[in-house]
Amino acid sequence: MMRCRGIRGATTVERNTAEDILEATRELLAAITDANDLELENIASVIFTTSPDLDAAFPAVAARGFGWDQIALMCMHEIGVPGSLQQAIRVLIHYNTDKSSREIHHVYLRRAVDLRPDWAYRPSGTAQS
Repeated sequence: MMRCRGIRGATTVERNTAEDILEATRELLAAITDANDLELENIASVIFTTSPDLDAAFPAVAARGFGWDQIALMCMHEIGVPGSLQQAIRVLIHYNTDKSSREIHHVYLRRAVDLRPDWAYRPSGTAQS
């Protein structure tokens, strides 16, 4: 039975530039797609957030460039909690799948790995440490 599952991911950038935000978002979406064998037609919607210090580009622009131009996309800022990870891009993908929640692979890259070391991305064929 197909259900809608949430797939989480996060990454960081070094600078608040459109180039850095779009490149990091493309890298994150590619990793999530690889880790979960995503099929474009099963993506229901995507929510992107950025830490309050990132405002040079919308991450959704990278998603549209990634071929996700017919998917409902939304961008917003995270709550500015003191001490929270800065220069961060987060994503929540709503995905229709037959996979169980245990079969979903969330992906954290770059400094975002500190948020969820258990969800650090390892490309296919890479040994777990």
